[in-house]
Amino acid sequence: MLIDVLLAALGLVLLVAGAEGLVRGGSALARRLGLTPLVVGLTVVAMGTSAPEMVVSVTAALRGHGDVAVGNVVGSNIFNVGVILALTALISPLNIRLGVLKVDAPLMVAVSMVGAGFAGLEIMPRWAGLLLVVLLIGYMAFSIRVARRQATEEVSSEFDEGVPDRLKNPAIEVLVLAIGLTLLVLGSGYFIRSASAIARALEVSEAVISLTIVAAGTSMPELATSAVAAFRGQADIAVGNIIGSNIFNIAGILGVAACLRPLSAPGIHALDLWVMLAFSVGLLPLLWSGRKLQRWEGALLLAGYIAYLWKIWPHSG
Repeated sequence: MLIDVLLAALGLVLLVAGAEGLVRGGSALARRLGLTPLVVGLTVVAMGTSAPEMVVSVTAALRGHGDVAVGNVVGSNIFNVGVILALTALISPLNIRLGVLKVDAPLMVAVSMVGAGFAGLEIMPRWAGLLLVVLLIGYMAFSIRVARRQATEEVSSEFDEGVPDRLKNPAIEVLVLAIGLTLLVLGSGYFIRSASAIARALEVSEAVISLTIVAAGTSMPELATSAVAAFRGQADIAVGNIIGSNIFNIAGILGVAACLRPLSAPGIHALDLWVMLAFSVGLLPLLWSGRKLQRWEGALLLAGYIAYLWKIWPHSG
């Protein structure tokens, strides 16, 4: 099993490195084409941080590992709120923009409900995946329009700092992008095979491994992004990164995976879907209370995640 753990670690390193290459190369090309840092941040960077989840779930779906494809999305959304947002708040209490409260957070809840409904089906059909992708395209178009209209100088400067600059040569940008995509594909292969082997060695299901280890591993880019933003006091990016990632995970990743192959995930139980919904819905009153996520609220979210782990791990197998 040690070899499988080492291969899983290698796969994770390749996934993170690939996501970094994708973000740097893609962002540089986008800026060369004249897109503003704000638009690049809301599209290329946002999708780039979710690239590990995308590649892992899509690869798993194509190989017939439905539990891994769906479990990765569900587990990542739970991990994003219960661990990443919790730890971010523990580092520094987060002020919440009114736009996030009125639009993005409620939309995350709505998309989570739709996604949970589809994921709970015996087989998630292609039309359901297509509907989710259409919802994602609409959300991104709306976000860009609102951001351009309401962006303050402070928010724009945050995105400007977080989006990579153009490189010296466009050929280098294309090369970096290509290397990033290659590393993502290689990393996902190692990661999925090793995760399945670890599940067999530990005598737990692929679903539980995907909901926990795989989900945590593929969420490392979001953890790094939000933690750095919290240390810098950039609450807009820290909170928006998590909420946007959760929307993208369901509408984009689950949607694309189902479009490529109808998904069957018998190992993902109603409890897992309800916990994902509970974290999404429960986050709303925490964000609205004083329009700030306090340290004790972060601790509450983290305690909820630990309770979830305690619940699912002993009953696996």
